[in-house]
Amino acid sequence: MLQDEGAAAHAKATPEPWAEPVATALLVLADGTVLEGFGIGQTGVADGEVCFNTAMTGYQEILTDPSYAGQIVTFTFPHIGNVGTNDEDLESLDAAPASGVRGAVIASAVTRPSSWRSSSHLDGWLKARGIVGITGIDTRALTARIRDQGMPNAVIANDPQGNFDREALKARAAALAPMEGLDLVPPVTSRAHAAWTETTWAVNGGYGSRQQGEGLRVVAIDYGVKRNILRLLAEAGCDVTVVPATTTAEEIMALQPDGVFLSNGPGDPAATGEYAVPVIRQLLDEKVPTFGICLGHQLMGLALGGRTVKMGQGHHGANHPVKDKTTGKVEIVSMNHGFAVDPGSLPGNAVETHVSLFDGSNCGLTLTDRPAFSVQHHPEASPGPRDSHYLFERFVALMRSGKPETANKADPA
Repeated sequence: MLQDEGAAAHAKATPEPWAEPVATALLVLADGTVLEGFGIGQTGVADGEVCFNTAMTGYQEILTDPSYAGQIVTFTFPHIGNVGTNDEDLESLDAAPASGVRGAVIASAVTRPSSWRSSSHLDGWLKARGIVGITGIDTRALTARIRDQGMPNAVIANDPQGNFDREALKARAAALAPMEGLDLVPPVTSRAHAAWTETTWAVNGGYGSRQQGEGLRVVAIDYGVKRNILRLLAEAGCDVTVVPATTTAEEIMALQPDGVFLSNGPGDPAATGEYAVPVIRQLLDEKVPTFGICLGHQLMGLALGGRTVKMGQGHHGANHPVKDKTTGKVEIVSMNHGFAVDPGSLPGNAVETHVSLFDGSNCGLTLTDRPAFSVQHHPEASPGPRDSHYLFERFVALMRSGKPETANKADPA
């Protein structure tokens, strides 16, 4: 009896053999590197360019930002999904999966949502949007790799059974086309003209709205526009009409705009510029007040005869310091771009207005002979939280005066 009791006690004290967890998701880089993790979101395979985003908040807005089309986002902040998801924090106009990222790379396992605004778990939300995800990745190491070697192409795969043809995935990753030369705007742009009336969000009130008819008429060319940009234009008193990226200058002028907005968007600006630049040049020649953000900024630079360059790691995050050279003030901004305007390529009538304090890259310009200006960062994203909202007031002042110097002199409150 004592022997039996001793054997039982020994059995309880002896741990079970270690069971190595089975990888249910892979991130396969173009050079053949395979990173193992655990699947979340949509099952299947997707591919794209891997970038990293340093924001600590706003993962739902990031995952629905059309500027990330064609990319796999690595989150450097580990606790992604902790506040769940909701039906309000969306940035793309289109709910289709093509309007956002290809994949999501996350460090920690996603926990149960803890926000009063949450309506669903991130896992189910990713499935609904068709986004393939992977957790359990050393995102610090991956970020350091991107910092040192640039943004690689990759394939992300999620299979609950862990059945992967690794050699096929490596071949697919190696065969992906580089971001240079890719026009990624067509899948994310609007399909028809549409009026925009939604304004900004308030606690217990949600998003507001305004009636059109008495405001400044703004035509927003949609290269992948974010909802909050349109909300802030409407909040500033603009009657906004969103038009597809391929809308001609004649069609835009027929709408009798007081101003034209050039939106953000994905891909290589030089590729999109094949059809966008001639339109922008004609609008600038017509001296229509023009404001561009992100891809819109890059396209304006191209329309002026400048050039854009591919960045090594890009700027993706909500903690970027940018100096407004027209006021001397520094603002903390949100950025999301892998290309930049080369300021040395711009003509004499284009003056640099903003510069990144991280790397000195160009973040804004204004014209001395036409009513137009643009910025590389996202003033609507509010990381400061409202450091850059004055740019929308600059645009309104520019439309009201029609003079380019107004955009330079208007000072934020």
